[in-house]
Amino acid sequence: MAKETGEKLIVQNKKARHDYAIEDKYEAGIALTGTEVKSLREGRASLAEAFVTIDRRGEMWLEGANIPEYLNGTWNNHAPKRKRKLLLHRQQITKLARGIEAKGYTIVPLSLYFKDGRVKASIALARGKKEFDKRQALREEQDKREALRAMRYANMRH
Repeated sequence: MAKETGEKLIVQNKKARHDYAIEDKYEAGIALTGTEVKSLREGRASLAEAFVTIDRRGEMWLEGANIPEYLNGTWNNHAPKRKRKLLLHRQQITKLARGIEAKGYTIVPLSLYFKDGRVKASIALARGKKEFDKRQALREEQDKREALRAMRYANMRH
């Protein structure tokens, strides 16, 4: 079988982009079992309740991510919501650890994707948005859509 190349999106965390202001993005590898990878190849996963933690040994973990059991798996199937280790360089982990010490900052998973046949996670150092910020972002999006609609309408008339 030929080796995969390029990127293929598995799942995105849309709620994270709505609830958090993204500061820095990082790409992390994930330590998975074989049935988890097969389940992800079928496009079955959810990051809705997922979060990232750093333990006292300096290791990063993805928790709360739901990768359902592989349907054709056997007795050695994985647990759907188990902790999964994130693979980053030591300097990146210490930088993120210093970042979350500041009040209001957290690490959130943005997406899971295949990159050259390997599963990667896009994580970000993010600051929680207040309700006002969320309304402001929605208003800006709506204004941008209305402006595009008006330009499209004006171009159609000429």
